[in-house]
Amino acid sequence: MNRKMSLERAVEAFAGFMVLLSVALTYFVHPGFVWLTVFVGANLFQQAYTGFCPAGIVMRKAFGFRPAGELAR
Repeated sequence: MNRKMSLERAVEAFAGFMVLLSVALTYFVHPGFVWLTVFVGANLFQQAYTGFCPAGIVMRKAFGFRPAGELAR
């Protein structure tokens, strides 16, 4: 794992991957997977306003990612 990647960048990368995965699943597997795209987008929207991100919590606790401010120190 790259410890130099900040938590914020890791969350953005994960969200981008999930959107691409959900689009591929929607196209190749079943149209119902579009709801995964909707969920990811809604989560990104609420995170922008509330600052609460479940994926960020998991990445910080389980994988050791740190916010950019902590990495700069």
